[in-house]
Amino acid sequence: MHGWAGKILDIDLTNHAIRTLPLDAEKARLFLGGRGLGARLLWDLVGPQVDPLSESNVLIFAAGPLTASGAQTSNRFTVSTKSPLTGTVLDANSGGWWGMQFKRTGYDVLIVRGKASQPTQIQITPDGVKIEDASLLWGKTVSETTAALGQDNNRRNVLCIGPAGENLSRISAIMNDGTRSLARGGPGAVMGNKNLKAITVVGSDKNAPEDRDLFRFMLYETGKLIKASPLTSQALPEFGTAAVMNVVNTIGALPTRNFQASQFENAERVSGEQLTDDLLVRNQACWACPIACTRVTRTEKAEGEGPEYESTWAFGPQCGIDRLDVIAEANYLCNDLGLDTISAGSTIGCAMEMAERGLIDSPLRFGRADLLHDTLRDIAYRRGLGDELAEGSYRFAAAHGAPELSMSAKRLELPAYDPRGMQGQGLLYATSNRGGCHMRGNMLGPEVLALPRLIDRFATQGKAGIVAIHQHSAAAIDSLLLCKFTNLAVAEEYFARLLTAVTGQSYKADDLMRIGERVWNLERLYNLREGFTRADDTLPPRLLNEPSPAGPSAGFTVRLEPMLEEYYEFRGWDTNGVPTPAKLKMLELDSLVAVKEDTP
Repeated sequence: MHGWAGKILDIDLTNHAIRTLPLDAEKARLFLGGRGLGARLLWDLVGPQVDPLSESNVLIFAAGPLTASGAQTSNRFTVSTKSPLTGTVLDANSGGWWGMQFKRTGYDVLIVRGKASQPTQIQITPDGVKIEDASLLWGKTVSETTAALGQDNNRRNVLCIGPAGENLSRISAIMNDGTRSLARGGPGAVMGNKNLKAITVVGSDKNAPEDRDLFRFMLYETGKLIKASPLTSQALPEFGTAAVMNVVNTIGALPTRNFQASQFENAERVSGEQLTDDLLVRNQACWACPIACTRVTRTEKAEGEGPEYESTWAFGPQCGIDRLDVIAEANYLCNDLGLDTISAGSTIGCAMEMAERGLIDSPLRFGRADLLHDTLRDIAYRRGLGDELAEGSYRFAAAHGAPELSMSAKRLELPAYDPRGMQGQGLLYATSNRGGCHMRGNMLGPEVLALPRLIDRFATQGKAGIVAIHQHSAAAIDSLLLCKFTNLAVAEEYFARLLTAVTGQSYKADDLMRIGERVWNLERLYNLREGFTRADDTLPPRLLNEPSPAGPSAGFTVRLEPMLEEYYEFRGWDTNGVPTPAKLKMLELDSLVAVKEDTP
């Protein structure tokens, strides 16, 4: 099986059982790897009776058929689990070096089951797999843990949790290579609940392509496209992802002070341009990445990676803070504590509004930069108010009688785009299978950046099909696995030809899109089995009922319902958002669920 190692490493921490299982070739055909394969395995392993924070939940780390091949950005991997924050199907993916090194250990997938009786670490090397005591590592930060385990990008890579995961924060991340994160949905808490502190990998195998000549040609072709795109060759390397801060603010789609406004008066102070001028030390790249969008920055107090656009927004406009040094240090702190920056910043922003409204007794207020870092530490260590904030914004706000002040969908905090100024983004948030998320088919390209062409961001008619196609593409890329930034310059047809070169099997763009649609529908089936319904495909009341107060998006709310009806119809689902038997049969998913045949 070129492209696939053909093996699954299965570890049960309860009894220290280590097994090697064959990768099912049919599952690989239908779901590729990464997100898709993880969702398929999760369907079998974790049913609706399983509490996410129980030892019956699993962690599924998965590479893709392109991982470690040398294709541009072929460094990524995913973790799949049932989310402790949302209760939905969850996958989170990360770049860096760990995924490449894991694939080189000779496995496609690592499944971690059960719960260790004491802090534990897993080591996977050419000499074998070991489960070892990690008591001396428990309580250490991410940087301390990676240093203790000998992180070295060229030969030894460390994945671990920080104090937030150990303390079961529902917004905790799993960190790899020190600063990269599998962040959204709280996977760090699942790892912490298993008493699993770290997984170290040292690989030696190669993922050699079946057709070397075609592979070299495709590398040349995709490389030309990446160099030709102003975004991947100039904007991202020069200003990082925060390059879009001023753009999004200018159109009135930058969520400000817990989405009370759609523009931030001091956006320029926290823009990618300002970060480059004030804090940038150098660029950095993941393995096999020609884009190098990572920013290594330095303040007077510290040095680290980031912040990216979403993190800058979460600790900046969302909290009414305009100090880049404070925002950067908050990002460094989250990396070290193992916290999802989007959920952490958004939850603090929610608490700030609640404090200003007198709903909680706290000194938190918008603009209180002096309280930001201590609040993050309190979340990670579950101290004081931080113990409640560690549950995420929805549970926190609901506990104080104001769930509507949580800016989340399916309990996952929304990212840095106000959908009142981007209607398609609103539909994307509402229908995302893991909750409020832009990475499931970001509409920034067509609604703002004119990629591949500009469409009316305030229009609703016709948006459903565009959103669904973006969702399919995102699911396919997450299953290959590649960085979505390459898709800003490279079309799916090129990814299909790269996959053909690596595996020796013929793939076209339509094949990838069909796989993406299959993955999306499987995730939908998983959530339906968990009890989610059409009523969960929604947004915070503020975005549906309160018009944006000023700026270019003034007067607009998200007109979700007509888009949602069109979306269900486009997908071949019934009016309740359930995939029809015909759709499931077409996607080869009908064997997973008992369905009645459509009647004429």
